[in-house]
Amino acid sequence: MSYRTGLIVAIICLACYIISFAQMLLPISVAAKGALWATFYGLAKATQYTAILILGKTGIDKLRALLRRNK
Repeated sequence: MSYRTGLIVAIICLACYIISFAQMLLPISVAAKGALWATFYGLAKATQYTAILILGKTGIDKLRALLRRNK
């Protein structure tokens, strides 16, 4: 898999983290909030580790260099 695929998975990871905590603002039952949180937080963790696996050491070094360049 490519560097670009790893970045896409990392973006999906961020979206899952945002959804997992933003759903707390919805007017639904506590049980439903808990189920949604567990689902999206679990997805976020799974995609996080998948992105790290796809990117590897070289990809993470590229990403750090890109972030340093943008500062």
